[in-house]
Parts: sequence; C-alpha cells; structure tokens
Amino acid sequence: MNDLLIIGFRTVFLYVLILIILRVMGKREVGELGVVDVVVFIIMAEVVAFALDSPDQKLSHSILPMLILLAIQLLTSFFSLKSKKFRDLVDGDPTLIIQDGIIKEEEMRKQRYNLDDLFQQLREQQVGSIRDVSYAFLEPSGNLSVFTRDVTQPVLALISDGIIQIRHVQLIGKSEEWLIQGLKDQGVNDVNQVFYCSYEEGTLHFQLKEEYQ
Repeated sequence: MNDLLIIGFRTVFLYVLILIILRVMGKREVGELGVVDVVVFIIMAEVVAFALDSPDQKLSHSILPMLILLAIQLLTSFFSLKSKKFRDLVDGDPTLIIQDGIIKEEEMRKQRYNLDDLFQQLREQQVGSIRDVSYAFLEPSGNLSVFTRDVTQPVLALISDGIIQIRHVQLIGKSEEWLIQGLKDQGVNDVNQVFYCSYEEGTLHFQLKEEYQ
C-alpha cells in the first residue's frame, strides 16, 4: 500500500514537472522536433520509468537527470540561435530532392530516402506528377516541402547569420561574387553584418543584424 502511494505521488509530481520542463523548452510541433529534442525526450522517458518502477529509490535521483537534460536542451537551443554552423550540425539542413521535375538520386541515397517515401509524401500533398514539381526539399524533420510550377517559388536564404549559403546561391544560378557585389551596390560592404538575405523577383532583399541597423 505504501509503495502504491509513493508511485501515485511520483506520477503526479513527475507529470507536473515534465509539463513545466516542456513549457520552458518552448513550443515545437511534434513533426518539427530536432535531433536533440528527440534524444532528450527519450532519455527523460527512461528516467521517469525508472522513478516509477523503483519507489524505493530517492526521487531526487530522477529529478536531477531531468534538470540536466533541460539544461542541455536550453544550451543547444542557445547555440543554435547564435550559430548557423552549429544549427546545421545538430539539426541538419534541408536537402533538395527534386528540381525542375528531375529526382536527385544521389541526394536521396545520401538521406536513405526511397521512392516509395517520396511518392507517398507527394500524394499526401495532392501532387500527381513529378513533372509538375519545380522544387521539393526534404526537411530535417522528415517532412517534404513541395513547390509546383504554378505556385510561388520557395525563398532561399542566400545569407544566414552572416554566412553565405553557397548551395542556395548556386541553386538560383548565381555566384558568390555576384552576391557580394550586389550587396556592395546597396551599401553593404561586409557580409558578416547581414542577418538575412534572399533573392526575390529579381531583387536582393536583406536585413542587417541589430547592432548594424
């Protein structure tokens, strides 16, 4: 009977604690969870299971690991916010799977992403033909972002947090030199000052970092 009371108390306490931790971690849709988030949730679930299965163990032995996991998640979120390189290392970068109706077989192989998965996700977005697709990106979350020829095309970040995204620049058929010169023509001589830059409707659009505005 005593064990049942302990388990009941721990269940309620850990439930409230996990709710608080999730609120602190911030709002994320399940399909948008990063690798770090998934790892944190898996380990946290194991810690909670241990606390409920072993009522004779001190509750603090479970609370401490959960708080450490929260600290790890907050630290990774902070570094991800500050560093594009760290963000790409932890969460990965979107992969171009289809361009102008052509499937990129090598990219699919690298991502271990097969045709059945591709066609299923295309059907889920009511896309009936590969030829109708101008761009399709496999996101780090595993979702497929599809842009057909009759809709507004995706906006690609040519510069993110002061770092030129060479792959995106090449994707729109331009060069790094073209981008740098285009910014100079608009009075920006240092790429590191740029928080975000894109190329829309034949024009460079950019936003400087707060300290340079």
